[in-house]
Amino acid sequence: MTTFVDRVELHVAAGNGGHGCASVHREKFKPLGGPDGGNGGRGGDVILTVDQSVTTLLEYHHSPHRKATNGKPGEGGSRSGKDGQDLVLPVPDGTVVLDGAGNVLADLVGQGTSYVAAQGGRGGLGNAALASARRKAPGFALLGVPGDVLDIQLELKTVADVALVGYPSAGKSSLISVLSAAKPKIADYPFTTLVPNLGVVTAGATVYTVADVPGLIPGASQGKGLGLEFLRHVERCSVLVHVLDTATLESDRDPVSDLDIIEAELREYGGLENRPRIVVLNKIDVPDGKDLAEMVRPDLEARGYRVFEVSAVAHMGLKELSFALAELVAGARSARPKEEATRIVIRPKAVDDAGFTVTREEDGLFRVRGEKPERWVRQTDFSNDEAVGYLADRLNRLGVEDRLMKAGARSGDGVAIGPEDNAVVFDWEPSVTAGAEMLGRRGEDHRFEAPRPAAQRRRDRDAERDEAQQEFDGFEPF
Repeated sequence: MTTFVDRVELHVAAGNGGHGCASVHREKFKPLGGPDGGNGGRGGDVILTVDQSVTTLLEYHHSPHRKATNGKPGEGGSRSGKDGQDLVLPVPDGTVVLDGAGNVLADLVGQGTSYVAAQGGRGGLGNAALASARRKAPGFALLGVPGDVLDIQLELKTVADVALVGYPSAGKSSLISVLSAAKPKIADYPFTTLVPNLGVVTAGATVYTVADVPGLIPGASQGKGLGLEFLRHVERCSVLVHVLDTATLESDRDPVSDLDIIEAELREYGGLENRPRIVVLNKIDVPDGKDLAEMVRPDLEARGYRVFEVSAVAHMGLKELSFALAELVAGARSARPKEEATRIVIRPKAVDDAGFTVTREEDGLFRVRGEKPERWVRQTDFSNDEAVGYLADRLNRLGVEDRLMKAGARSGDGVAIGPEDNAVVFDWEPSVTAGAEMLGRRGEDHRFEAPRPAAQRRRDRDAERDEAQQEFDGFEPF
């Protein structure tokens, strides 16, 4: 049964924004109490957060579909809808987030580091928020914006200070078990280690972590064996330790050739050239192993390596190795640049930047792309003529109509707002009068101009008085 997963594909969907409400306040003796529709709630985000207690992506391997809750719609009485809850997904330290094309979106290192993978849609405005001095009682509300829906890939790169690399059965698991309190599976056959093992080592005042990387074989960087699956776990380590078997039973192998093959695979993988290296000659408790270690040590030291002869079984040479690794780790930590507080950078848009583009396609269609126009289209209820008129107002104020004219659009030309797979297409008419104008001039509502009974009676009396006055003024005495 799989217990360790370091690469998954995750399907995330943020919550949709709630629709705004179109409502008119109703109260006795107040037939037109004014708009009181509330706003819709915001959809929940999908957030990835580093949690040190999580060590594998197994949970997302079994349940790859994750969705945040939607925002609630607004209600009458100026009651806004409830916001959707954010969905927080814990991930291991060292998780890399990639898009479908393999581009890195985020590198999550450090407890509490978070990344918003999918952003929730904003809620639609109710007609109370849309009311203005010119549009006193809007008969429509804005729809909620759908949340982001996308597929991402999560890859785990183990965060450790020291990486033990070498052939299968070279003794890496045994070495990490005696250097730390880790209890990896140990057996005398290839590929015993199928997952990276982590152990914590204390040497004097230095505490560091050691990773036992599954065994590498020739061609690992091209996908042979398990090497390609776990080479990425070496990337974050500060020190590389070559664990060489001095008691191998294979006649065509020796410690020097093993080192050359592993180094070739590391070079082929790339990005590890500047990491300090230590060579560990393991299994010197075996008589032949001790002799072979003494034979190859001068050759390795001539290449510039620090060489340690150890025996994980007999606990020989472990103290010297532990303190040597602590020295290298401490030096690597001191050489790192000091972490600074995250600086908030504000990049305001230019004043004259309308934030949209108009392009003419080969078939003569004019396509409008931009955050605001596309969001406004998604928020419009096209079954409501007044809402369509409000959209026309917004697009005109943004300058879409002027840009279309400059691009050569004529009356009756097709205009699409949005991407090819999800666009609203219509025949363009300059300065078109939409359904909102059925209520009068754009932005006015004649419902507030309707005569009331008492006012009508006063106007009738005034008209009768004016008519009588005119007759009196036109009367000529005998």
